[in-house]
Amino acid sequence: VCLTCCSRESMVRINQICHKSGVKFFTGDVFGYHGYMFADLGDHEFVEEKPKVAKVSAGVEDGPEAKRARLEPAETTMVKK
Repeated sequence: VCLTCCSRESMVRINQICHKSGVKFFTGDVFGYHGYMFADLGDHEFVEEKPKVAKVSAGVEDGPEAKRARLEPAETTMVKK
């Protein structure tokens, strides 16, 4: 459900109905240069793409550079949240 141009009371009432029914709810409005947006998505799962961290071989390199985690830009992993 998407709402715009509604009173706060109407938005709260409709959001409560949607939340109880498991329906996703979005509302927002714009006032000149300012605006707002609210989303009640309830309990949901999503997947986020993260770059893989390369493992450093022990004893191959020494010093502060060897201790930093290295990011492999070509490889990513999908993390479910």
